[in-house]
Amino acid sequence: MKRHMISAAAAAMISLSAGAQAQTGSAGLVDHPTGQLRDELEQRYSAALQATRAPDVIAATDSRYTWASEAKVECGIAIGFLKSGTHDPESVGRCDDAFARMSNTPPALPVAVGAEAPLPPTGCAVGLPVSVYFDWDIDTPPADAGTLTSAIAAGMPSCGWSGLTVNGHADKSGSDAYNLRLSVRRAQNVARLLEAGGVPAASITTRGFGESQPKINTAEGVREPMNRRVEISVTTTKL
Repeated sequence: MKRHMISAAAAAMISLSAGAQAQTGSAGLVDHPTGQLRDELEQRYSAALQATRAPDVIAATDSRYTWASEAKVECGIAIGFLKSGTHDPESVGRCDDAFARMSNTPPALPVAVGAEAPLPPTGCAVGLPVSVYFDWDIDTPPADAGTLTSAIAAGMPSCGWSGLTVNGHADKSGSDAYNLRLSVRRAQNVARLLEAGGVPAASITTRGFGESQPKINTAEGVREPMNRRVEISVTTTKL
């Protein structure tokens, strides 16, 4: 059985997680003084950002990349609030929770021969589905999205995928019609990155759902970063 190597990003996550637990116990970050809170948030943001750029995390078949992406978004929001003089318990709590999930997700182990679950195709090391998150009212993918889409494109042959589905979503801070168009553009732009990585255009199905399928339910008009996303998954039906 192949051993899993621990990358620098994974080591940083483990070290920071252990240090945070020693300092904060079960209370988390919400009650920290502002100066200490900012340091903790910035450390979590940096570790999450590093994880989203680590090839082994991007290619993992577990949920580390998803939680790293969420931690990066939520910690960045919490830091932004602090810079404006506001202590936002909700974003701080989400940052702490996503970072903890990112740090505590063990690498997925290969399925043992003879187990009921089938072994993945030989050489397949990319886990789907994954999400790409967007800034508010922006349809351009973030800078690190290209690394992710390149890894997915490279994994197509070894994983035996004949097609990918790219679904765009938006939060509820605009009109239904506007958000539908925005979600379609987001999906199309991620699809272009996949094409640039070598995925044939005919193998990609793009769809936009606007604000109709939120990851986190909110009231109308609320800007929710977890809902501003594009989800990439394996197409389960023939194109």
